[in-house]
Amino acid sequence: MAQARSENFPVASRFLPRRERSHLLALYGFARLVDDAGDEAAGDRLELLDWLDDELEQVYSGSPTHPLIRRLAPTVRECRIPAEPFRRLIDANRQDQQVKSYETIDDLLAYCELSANPIGHLVLHVFGAATPERLRLSDAICSGLQLTEHWQDVAEDAARGRVYIPAADMRGFGCDQSDLSKPPASGRLRALIAFEVDRARTLLDDGLPLVRTLRGRPALAVAAFVAGGRAALDAVERAGHDVLGGPPRASRRDHGRALLATLGRARAR
Repeated sequence: MAQARSENFPVASRFLPRRERSHLLALYGFARLVDDAGDEAAGDRLELLDWLDDELEQVYSGSPTHPLIRRLAPTVRECRIPAEPFRRLIDANRQDQQVKSYETIDDLLAYCELSANPIGHLVLHVFGAATPERLRLSDAICSGLQLTEHWQDVAEDAARGRVYIPAADMRGFGCDQSDLSKPPASGRLRALIAFEVDRARTLLDDGLPLVRTLRGRPALAVAAFVAGGRAALDAVERAGHDVLGGPPRASRRDHGRALLATLGRARAR
């Protein structure tokens, strides 16, 4: 749970009432637990993910044992959240154990359908706003946020043997995996990251109308999610698209400026 402060976006914005913040933190705890099981755990990670799947089943039909899963149970009941988005998050981490790279952007976006988009669905359930159109717009935002994180973490992912930049894009810019471990970034890699940054920014813009479909604090919270992604992309640009020296990060002031700009863009669209 302590990792919540390191995310690009506010996990549980202080704009929100205490009840909704508590629910969002419960969702984050589950998502972080699943990611850590798939990325950090020693031993048989697939077996551990199967165990988490069983724990999730107990949320709906029994009594889970893990503290973070127990914390999730009241949120599921009060917000009437289906199991399917949670299961997709587990499936994303199962895929991570077997798939280390993606050929095309469509392949990567299919992965985002498992790894990122369910988060938006869960958030909208907490807000009581999970309509089909809102879910579609949320998918664009969440995929954009996931791509943003991938572009920030190129070096870290490569050290783990994972490459999220589509192979077709790398070939198109004359790059290969060796370019991902030779800081500072070459000119061709910087050009590739600039291309991918534009792609993530377009997705965030595509989902921005979601803000106008909501009211009050939920609208402001979603705008803050988008602003966090935009601020992170701006940080990558300020670094000259060199992401090999560590993930470029936005400051709190950068986030504030991005939020104001995002709210202005949402009203104008």
